[in-house]
Amino acid sequence: MKVAVAYTEPAGQTWLNIDVADDASVQDAIHKSGILALYPHIDLNAQRVGVFGKAVKLEAALRAGDRVEIYRPISCDPLTVPRRPGFELDLDE
Repeated sequence: MKVAVAYTEPAGQTWLNIDVADDASVQDAIHKSGILALYPHIDLNAQRVGVFGKAVKLEAALRAGDRVEIYRPISCDPLTVPRRPGFELDLDE
C-alpha cells in the first residue's frame, strides 16, 4: 500500500511517498522511507510521531494513503511569540 512520510525543519520539508506491506506499522514506514539517513539527528525514542496530525505510537498500524509525520520539539517559547514585532495579542479580553 502507498503511504507518505513527512518531516519538516525550518529550512524546508521532506515528503516521501513509499510502498509498504499491508500490515506495516508507523515505524516500518519510517525505516523503509530512508528519512533517518537524510536526517540522522531524528531520535524516534525522544520525538513524537503521528498520522494526519494525531499522535500515535510507533507500533500503530497504517492504512493506505496515511501520512506519517515525525514531530520536532518546539523551538521557541510560545509565551514569547506575542512579543514579536507585528503580532499583537490582547490578554485582557
